[in-house]
Amino acid sequence: MKVIIQRVLEAKVLVDELTVGEIGKGYLLFVGVSEDDDFTHADWLVRKILSLRIFSDIEGKMNLSIEEVQGEILCVSQFTLFTDYKKGNRPSFICAARPEHAIPMIEYFKTELKKSSLKVESGVFGADMKVLLINDGPVTIVMDTETKM
Repeated sequence: MKVIIQRVLEAKVLVDELTVGEIGKGYLLFVGVSEDDDFTHADWLVRKILSLRIFSDIEGKMNLSIEEVQGEILCVSQFTLFTDYKKGNRPSFICAARPEHAIPMIEYFKTELKKSSLKVESGVFGADMKVLLINDGPVTIVMDTETKM
């Protein structure tokens, strides 16, 4: 699995011009799933994301986790994180998981995030989504379970 974490002041996702998910201060997560991913990958990411200390403390240092600041999470599935762009000019998405594997993985990931008691919203899997955000910092972090060890 791959996740792009963006620390945001606010973010929302629209489908057909309707807001389907919206948060204030917190994380916008773009989540990609490969065919090789399993629930242990999702568990590892959830633990890392919830404990990641990238919010400022009173001294202005990145020292607080999303749980400590009671932030919110907007989770958006994004198969394009598994793009193969090495040959030619048309990207291939062959490494991205098919929906029958990706959907249960994304749903599990969101369920595990919700156990934190933080507000967790999401986009719509497979929909044409428009994502609006105000990036805070900007702070953007990429996590990849392939390189976790």
